[in-house]
Amino acid sequence: MQTHINIWHVEILDSKLVPVNLPPRTYDLKKLSSPLPEFNRFLYLAVGAPWNWYMRLDWTYQQWQTFLNRPGVETWVAYRDGTPIGYFELEQQHQGSVEIAYFGLISDFIGQGFGKTLLEDAIAAAWQLGGRRVWLHTCSLDHPRALENYLDRGFVIFKEEQIIDNLPHEPIEPWPNAGKYSANRKTPKAV
Repeated sequence: MQTHINIWHVEILDSKLVPVNLPPRTYDLKKLSSPLPEFNRFLYLAVGAPWNWYMRLDWTYQQWQTFLNRPGVETWVAYRDGTPIGYFELEQQHQGSVEIAYFGLISDFIGQGFGKTLLEDAIAAAWQLGGRRVWLHTCSLDHPRALENYLDRGFVIFKEEQIIDNLPHEPIEPWPNAGKYSANRKTPKAV
């Protein structure tokens, strides 16, 4: 299905920018010590399905493994009481840039205040990779408050574009018929 998409590229050039009124971290943050394609694919799908993240869905195990084994690629996962609630993926790039390649929360944890703090953690981890610039892109398919969160954390827009892309015809789901289950994921909805 052809869809018009607005894309915003945002960056931070000053590692000393500190947002005000940042909520305290109420989750554990862990960097994956070993590449694990199955887990990265799970995170990608669990976080990205509502926002039409489809670009990596057809990646083979080997493609995931190759990407995750590249120097300068890191995956960080936020856990609340042992349950993953979200993640971010960093990619060190040329000329001192670090991209927050993927960032987000699993749907059940959106709206609970985790997004601001997790984004701050992503920015801090990106600076620790030695970059002189942290950047990312978001689009009109993303959460309606995503761009606002990025700008509130100190990012500025450096490029805007519009594209037309072919999105999957069916909603992306973590497994076939996942939409039949309620938000608490414990009981099936009536069919």
